[in-house]
Amino acid sequence: MIHKAKKSLGQNFLKSVSALNKIVEAGELSELDTVLEIGPGKGVLTEKLLKKAGCVVAVETDRNLFVFLQEKFRNEIKIKKLILVENDILEFDIKDLKEKYKVIANIPYNITGLILKKFLTAENQPKMMILMIQNEVAKRIVARDGKESILSISVKAYGDPKIITKVPARYFSPAPEVDSAVISIKNISKNIFIENKMEEKQFWEIVHAGFAHKRKKLSSNLKKYIKNERLASVLNLGNKRAEELSVSDWINLLKDININKKE
Repeated sequence: MIHKAKKSLGQNFLKSVSALNKIVEAGELSELDTVLEIGPGKGVLTEKLLKKAGCVVAVETDRNLFVFLQEKFRNEIKIKKLILVENDILEFDIKDLKEKYKVIANIPYNITGLILKKFLTAENQPKMMILMIQNEVAKRIVARDGKESILSISVKAYGDPKIITKVPARYFSPAPEVDSAVISIKNISKNIFIENKMEEKQFWEIVHAGFAHKRKKLSSNLKKYIKNERLASVLNLGNKRAEELSVSDWINLLKDININKKE
């Protein structure tokens, strides 16, 4: 089948066997696992996932590719080893997926942030995510330069991100303009909010306020929440910027703000 990649759908087909093997290996798959694959494309990763996992749910939005995959995997579909769904992943309802499923995919880069938000904040969160994303985005998520961002905090609040390997642009067809990377996010949960008896909404309100003006210090960005200089001094916010705070720092900051409200 000759299928021309659609730029509007962010299609870049991975052709490196070694990169595909590293993705599957990172997924730590067994026959007990249900895997959700986003945008299976021509099914090269799907083939490898089917050999390791108990069941693969593949969501493809491209009609032509969906029809191609129906034929390619007709036997696997017949025995329900593969469940092929024609849908946009952002509209796909994940509530009915088996608890503790894994997301393993070469995702469209133009919706990376939306995909991360959908799955990490969901009620039915995946156990693990193994994703092919832009290399620069991967480095931002793990904060290799030591500077946190809303993106890195948004991932680290729910799981443990790690870069598995860099994947050069030439390993794709067509080759994208940037290099890619395989990233894993393990131990996904909402435990940090549950254990600290903290609402997610309030946490993210503070984080977004803190990052509102990147060059300003937190004492300025959080004036709405820290209304007296004494508390700002106690929290040592005078010389700090949002990029310097870890997830734990944000949790402790919000705790102190809430305690101050009650006093």
